[in-house]
This record gives sequence, structure tokens and C-alpha cells, in this order.
Amino acid sequence: MAELSGPKRGRARARLVAAATAAALLVTGVAAGSASAADPAPAATAASQAPATSGNTFGIQSTAADAPVNALYGVNSAGNMYGYAPNGSGGLDSREHVGYGWTSSRHMTQADHDADGSSDGIWTVESSGALYHLFWGEDPVTVGTGWGIYNRVLSTGNLAGAGADDLLARDGSGNLWLYLGYGNGKLTGRSKVGSGWQIYNQITGKGDLTGDGKADIVARDGGGTLWLYKGTGSRTTPFSARTKIGTGWNMFNSLVSVGDIDLDGTTDLIARDTAGALWRYSGTGIAMFPFKPRVKIGTAGWNTYRLMF
Repeated sequence: MAELSGPKRGRARARLVAAATAAALLVTGVAAGSASAADPAPAATAASQAPATSGNTFGIQSTAADAPVNALYGVNSAGNMYGYAPNGSGGLDSREHVGYGWTSSRHMTQADHDADGSSDGIWTVESSGALYHLFWGEDPVTVGTGWGIYNRVLSTGNLAGAGADDLLARDGSGNLWLYLGYGNGKLTGRSKVGSGWQIYNQITGKGDLTGDGKADIVARDGGGTLWLYKGTGSRTTPFSARTKIGTGWNMFNSLVSVGDIDLDGTTDLIARDTAGALWRYSGTGIAMFPFKPRVKIGTAGWNTYRLMF
């Protein structure tokens, strides 16, 4: 990572020093009155029997002017969740076991509800089709049902300008839907914001890639071409027309962004290759070439995670 100076160095250090201590994510059931036969009761029981892990460093604080800073999370086939915080040198810290009982989760995504630059919790879609939200260290709460119609669910940041992070969902026909976040884990009704998105096998984003202050996303098509969709800040048309920014991206089996990994104030991209190695593409903040050349930040073994977010 390039040496930082002045305000950026201070902000990066401040974010590391102010890292929040998150409790382990324990699925202990939903609020009274909202439980149903579809709720993940077996996972809740298994998770609640495990002791909470304290002293983990996640939710690193950012300033409003910077890209979000979050840990990278992974869930393996046994349902265990691990977190990797930025290490301050462009890579990731040693893994911390932060959760249990996530075997039925189909989609997971972090969300920042108070616009402080770090996530406050997650949305997760279970195999039952139920959508849950939980704040870090708290119990999950049912947000909705019928989410089994979606094959991709993710939060790419604040897309409509209201402050809290929003949620994107793609259905089986390739339609893209936007749900605005209220800042408390709940969502508005959906609005259709695109069609034809079935051509993409990877969609991700967490913050501004182009330097205009609006959240953007990238999407990879079946031929391995990577496309940039610049954010507009509009709830009805949140993205402008796509721009081709790379080819040959089929060497990766997972693309994910959690924000700023190298702590230079710009959102980055993480890519996992088919051998299980992890790579960082640092953001430039320039639309024409939004990423710098890749840097390896993890050796083989990352294929153990069926979900990364």
C-alpha cells in the first residue's frame, strides 16, 4: 500500500483505533409473534449453545468523506462464520470465529444504517425464503417472506440518497428490484430498476468507485467481461448505462466488495480465484479505470467459504 500522508493517514489510523468490538453472531430466534414454521429454529438452538466471542475487531469506523470500512465475512458449509478485518497494510487480519448456525442461509449482505461508514448488521435470506435482519450481536428479526424468488440479494450501499443502505434483489427472470432501507433493518416496497440482469453471474459493490460520491456496482457476464454501473442517486433509475472495464474475469469464482481494504479512502474489490487465493483490486476513484492491478492478499484455502460478504 502506498504511504499515506496528512488527513488520509489520520483517518486511516483513527478508523483502526476506533474499531468496534462486535459480539458473536448468535441466531437465537426471532421476536415474539413473528416466529413461524419457516424460521431457522435448529440453527438458533445450535448457535445459542456456543459461547460468545469477545474482543473481535470489526465495524471499523470511517468518516463521511471516505469509503466504508468493514471486515470481510465468510460462511462455510458447516454454518460457521468468520470475519477478517483490514490489517492496516492493505490485507486482512487473522480470522475470528464470529458466528454459528448459518447452514440455511442462501444470501448474506452487510448494511450500514446510520451512514457512519461501517456496517451495523446484516440481511440474510434463508432457504425457507424468509428475509431476516439482525444488528451485530442481537437476535434476528423477520423482515419478510417469499424471498425465495430471488437468486441474488445484496446491499451495495446507499443508492437513493436517503442515508441508510438499500437492498438490491434479482429474480429468476433477470429483473432487478430496489428496496430502500429505513435505517432500522426494515425496507420499503420494491421498485423495478432493471431487466436483463440474468446475463450476470457476479454482482457486487460497496461504495463509490468513480469519485462522484455515489454508490456504484460492478457486474460480470458469462464471457468474463466486467462492467461498471455508475450510481445516479435516483431511486427510480439508480444506475447509468454500463461501461466495460475489463475482460478475463472468469478466472474468479467470487467477487465481493466490503468497502475500503487498503484504507486509502477509496472502495476496493476482492476477488477469489478458482484455486482459492484471494486478491485485492484497489480502487482508483476514476471511472475509466476504477481498479489498480491486483495484489494477492490471501493464499489458497478461501474456497472453504460458500458465502463471502
